[in-house]
Amino acid sequence: MREVMTKSMARNVFYGGSLFFILIFLGLSAHSHLYIRNTSTDAETLTASVIEGKHLWEEKGCVNCHTILGEGAYFAPELGNVMTRWGVKDDPDAAFEGLKGWMMSMPTGIEGRRQMPFFELDDDQYRALSDFLLWTDSIRNQDWPPNDAG
Repeated sequence: MREVMTKSMARNVFYGGSLFFILIFLGLSAHSHLYIRNTSTDAETLTASVIEGKHLWEEKGCVNCHTILGEGAYFAPELGNVMTRWGVKDDPDAAFEGLKGWMMSMPTGIEGRRQMPFFELDDDQYRALSDFLLWTDSIRNQDWPPNDAG
């Protein structure tokens, strides 16, 4: 004999299944939040200089052209791992000099060429921006993006 599902049985399956998957979703969301907060970001290394560099990043609109860890525009290079690519990840002074020299050498006014705007930054601002990029390079990001030179 074939059993027929009544309206109330169907409603109970719907509500029970919905509740089950909502609980799964909330559990996975909480787990992801705790994982990111406790293992991916090293909050103890957030110095005043790193925070100032993040503010400069936002103020100058760097995300309009660059990406950090895949977030942002794809007009210019990814900068989440730029210090590793430049080989200066463990040397803040070399990171500062490299970033300042690179930004100062960007050509401007060449018709038809992608170009970085010239920002009139002082040495403290270059230092803060390089500290911010060093900090983003230290985020445990499961090897994303790849550290290709190309």
